[in-house]
Amino acid sequence: MIRGFLGKKIGMSQVFGDDGRVTPVTVIQAGPCIVTQIKTKERDGYEAVQLGYGEVKRRNKPLTGHFQSTNSRLCRYLREVQADDVAEFQEGQAIGVDIFQPGERIDVIGRSKGKGFAGVMKRHGFKGGPRTHGQSDRARAPGSIGAGTTPGRVLKGLRMAGHMGNERITVKGLEVVRVDPERNLLLVKGGIPGAPNGLIQIRRVGKAATAGG
Repeated sequence: MIRGFLGKKIGMSQVFGDDGRVTPVTVIQAGPCIVTQIKTKERDGYEAVQLGYGEVKRRNKPLTGHFQSTNSRLCRYLREVQADDVAEFQEGQAIGVDIFQPGERIDVIGRSKGKGFAGVMKRHGFKGGPRTHGQSDRARAPGSIGAGTTPGRVLKGLRMAGHMGNERITVKGLEVVRVDPERNLLLVKGGIPGAPNGLIQIRRVGKAATAGG
């Protein structure tokens, strides 16, 4: 069994169950993924399967040479994923979304939306300074960022203003609600990070959904 998959986020929708309950879902266009390379212990020191996904807009020589052995179309994204047995796969093989089953638990990895430069109140939820007693320019300031002589510097990791968003985020234990192999769609319960059409990595954990989960 392959442990990872690639796709892109389409958007959110809802699914009505047999009991009439509404379940919010995120629609993911998962695959088809192409096996572009197989890593073996004898040659690479470890075992893994390299998957390709998406269409290439601009072709270059290094990318073209990498795909010569597979005899398949060029892929925009390449990611290595674990597999229980790499001997089950061949270079150039297409893998569809039918490997997933409803009720299966997966981890979804994506990049959050970029918000640009943001201050400490928006980025970290700081309270801000006093609005009175002459502090007219301290309302949205972070306040003190460290001591004086000791340690005499700003400690690493201090929460300050800066680039907000555009970070790798993993949401664990999401339930697969529905699988549509004909349209390569995967409906996952709940929300996932990122904007529509953003690259999504799916990591299979192999646990079935529990009742009420």
